[in-house]
Amino acid sequence: MKNCPDSIAVCLCALKGKNSWMANLNMIPIVSIVGKSDAGKTTLIEKLIPELKRRGYRVATIKHDAHHFEIDHPGKDSYRHFHAGSDWTVIGSPGQIASIRRLERELTLDEIAATISDVDLILTEGYKREARCRIEVSRRAHTTELISAPTELLAIAADYPIDPGVPVFDLDEVSGLVDLIEREVLHRR
Repeated sequence: MKNCPDSIAVCLCALKGKNSWMANLNMIPIVSIVGKSDAGKTTLIEKLIPELKRRGYRVATIKHDAHHFEIDHPGKDSYRHFHAGSDWTVIGSPGQIASIRRLERELTLDEIAATISDVDLILTEGYKREARCRIEVSRRAHTTELISAPTELLAIAADYPIDPGVPVFDLDEVSGLVDLIEREVLHRR
């Protein structure tokens, strides 16, 4: 990893601005995993979550989908409720809960994050326009062109050497990425 505290300070100072997630100190910190399609964003999140959990953190994730999605299944009671016109359908069991809500407009990342509680950190995927504290994933096989400016980045996870002026980690260097998240976002260690 290359240390670049000046870039981190710029990123975090920008995050502490008037309209950021840090403006309301009661809000949960958000780290957005960004990158081009098929760069490995989901795979990185799948690696970050267990490491964060191993260290005792409670983690939520928010995935942006620019298209229509279905999470329920035809024939199930909750599916039937929603398709009969329910504005908000919730299905609960002893171990989990799911909610499907009709929207008149797409909610912002902050609006969605405000509905989450009882976690220490929110990881997001796919919020390229709303992301503030970003870790960009980049793989040489797809492109070496980044979608973020260095001042927008907390770090980069890549499979090739790059020197953008922010910390760079190998795609498998999850422990180092979590150390950085703890230090710069969760303010621990």
